[in-house]
Amino acid sequence: MPDRPPASQPDAVWQDLCIDALDPSRLGRFWAAVTGLTLVDEPDHVHLDGPTPRHRIWVNEVDRPKTVKNRLHLDVDVASVDEVVALGATVLAPAEETGLGWTVLADPEGHEFCAFVREPDRLPAYRLHGVGVDCVDAERLARWWGERFGVEPEDHDGWWTLSGVASDERMTLDFSTVPEPRQGPNRVHWDVVGRVEDFLAAGATHLWDTEHWVVLADPEGHEFCVFAPGGDDAEPAG
Repeated sequence: MPDRPPASQPDAVWQDLCIDALDPSRLGRFWAAVTGLTLVDEPDHVHLDGPTPRHRIWVNEVDRPKTVKNRLHLDVDVASVDEVVALGATVLAPAEETGLGWTVLADPEGHEFCAFVREPDRLPAYRLHGVGVDCVDAERLARWWGERFGVEPEDHDGWWTLSGVASDERMTLDFSTVPEPRQGPNRVHWDVVGRVEDFLAAGATHLWDTEHWVVLADPEGHEFCVFAPGGDDAEPAG
């Protein structure tokens, strides 16, 4: 597929991340400790706050348990795998066995995530450094989202990355082709600010409306929420 110049005016501006949870308080405590964000546990919602609103992670209560592998997962820096296990994580695939540069774990509700062990001088206060996205066609979906965010995806010989579009310059969106099909709604998604009609014209699918945001799906069915520019961004996106 030929390279395409980035859009002069991107359709999407990053807003925040959302994680589904059966027990938002419990899962919020876990992810606050893992990411270095601050837990805000209110009677009607749970979220994690950081240096800017773009670092925020909403932990949204749902009534459906996790049953299949997540197609979006978080990548985090850690001091050690044992430290994360002590917080309630479960090791699924140790780096020592896979030969990869990360260990795959599951959080207390079974959401997969990847932990990258860093030396103390390389361990930042904010430890979320990426979102991994499973795809049928990683290049195609990375280019679609790259066009929405107004950046050119980077080719890493089999997986594709968008940089500088999420919570900070370090955090990346990483798209990889996987053999298994998508099954059911994602339990991790991102929220953006933009115009719904622009996403629909580019090939997104309308799913449903709420009072504060519209839920769409990208060309591979990954759900995301769109907030109108200048609108109310203080509500959690489900």
